[in-house]
Amino acid sequence: MSSTGNTSGGGGEQWAWLGLLKWTLAHQDGTRPSEESPTMMSDEDKAFLEKVMAEGIIDEGKRMKFILQEFAKAMEYYKNNTSRERLPTTEEKEEEPPAPPPDENDLVDLLQELRDIVEQVDYARGFVNMRGCSYLLGAISAMTTTTEVAVTTTSSFVPVVPNRVRNICLGIVATLAQNNPPVQKELLELGAIKILSDIFSLGEGGEVLATPPSTKTKIMQALSAIVRCYDLAEAVFEELPQAPLLMVQGLCSENAALRTKTLFFLGAFLTSDNATPARADKFRHAIAIIADTDSRYLRDDDNNDGDNYYADAVAIQLRESAVALLRQLLERRYAIALLLQRKQHLASLGIQRIQKLRNAKGEDAEFIKTELMQWESFLVQLARAEPPEESIVGAGGEKN
Repeated sequence: MSSTGNTSGGGGEQWAWLGLLKWTLAHQDGTRPSEESPTMMSDEDKAFLEKVMAEGIIDEGKRMKFILQEFAKAMEYYKNNTSRERLPTTEEKEEEPPAPPPDENDLVDLLQELRDIVEQVDYARGFVNMRGCSYLLGAISAMTTTTEVAVTTTSSFVPVVPNRVRNICLGIVATLAQNNPPVQKELLELGAIKILSDIFSLGEGGEVLATPPSTKTKIMQALSAIVRCYDLAEAVFEELPQAPLLMVQGLCSENAALRTKTLFFLGAFLTSDNATPARADKFRHAIAIIADTDSRYLRDDDNNDGDNYYADAVAIQLRESAVALLRQLLERRYAIALLLQRKQHLASLGIQRIQKLRNAKGEDAEFIKTELMQWESFLVQLARAEPPEESIVGAGGEKN
C-alpha cells in the first residue's frame, strides 16, 4: 500500500520521469547545434512519447481519491478493532474473517503524500470538496473507552487511531488551512477549533489518558493555521472558554516544540489586525508567563555547555519571539498595566542581556544579532510607556 511501491492507482509513478529521460537520450546526443532545425518525429516516436506522458503525469485528483480509499479501509479496521474485547455474536462468527490490520508505515507514507498534494491551493480546495476535512477530524477525534481495574474500577478514553497516524492527519489539517480562507471556513463550520481544543486538554484533570506532547504540538500547529489571518476564526477562538488555558498549558509545557508553536500562535493572535485590548486582557495569564523574568522565555540559561547547538538555537528563537511580542504589545498599548508592574525587573534583565549580547564576537555576534535588536527596541518602548489613563467619574456620573 506504500506510495513508493507498485500500488493500484499509483503504479510506479515515481519512476515515470525515467522513461521520458531515456526517450530524450535516445533521440538527442547533445552534439547537434542548437540552431539546427529539429527533425519531425515519426509516428512510432509520437506513440511512444504519448505512452510515456500518459503513464508519467499523475492525476492528483485521482491520487487523492485513491489515498482516501486506503484511508477509509484503515479507519474501518480501527473502528472494528475497538470492540475486540467483546465476544462475537453467532452471526459475526459465521461471517468472513476480519481484514488484516493496515500497515501503519504504508498508511503514514500515503498520508504524507496527501499532505504534499494539498500544499497546492487548488488541490486543497478539491480535497475539501471531497469532504476530506470531515474524515481527518473524525480520525483525529475518534475515542474509545477502556476499563482499568485496580483498587477501583475506572474508565478512561483512549484514541482509536494510532498517534503516528493522528499526528499526520493533524499535519494535513494545518497544511490545508494555512492562508486558505475557504478551507478555514470549512473547518470552522465543522467545529474544528473546539474539537482540537478539547483533545488538547484531555488528561489535564487526571481522569482520562492525557494527549501526548507530540500530538499537542500538532494540534497547536493546526489551530494556529485555522485561526490566523481569518477574522471569523479569530473571533470564535477568542470566545472559546478554554482558549486562554490552552495557551497557558502550551507555554508551560516541557516540550520545546510545543512551547515554540504556542508562542508563535499567541504572538500572531494578539498582534493581528483584529486584536484589541480586551483580547490581550483575556489572555493576560499567557502574557504574564512571557513577561516573567524568571521564565524560560526571557532568561539566558547558562547551565548548558554550549555544545548543544539545537537547544541554544531554540532558546534564542524563543527569546527573540518573546521580546518581540512584548515590544509589539507596548507599541499597541495592550496589557500596559501588566507590563508596567514588571517594568523594573524587565528593564534590569534587558540591560544585562544587551550588555552580554554586545560583547559577543565573531559568529556568535551574528547569531544573536536579531535578539539584540529586539531587546534594544523593547527597552525604548518600555521607557516610553505610560500607565493607562484612569477615567475619573464625578458625582454626576460624567468623566472629568
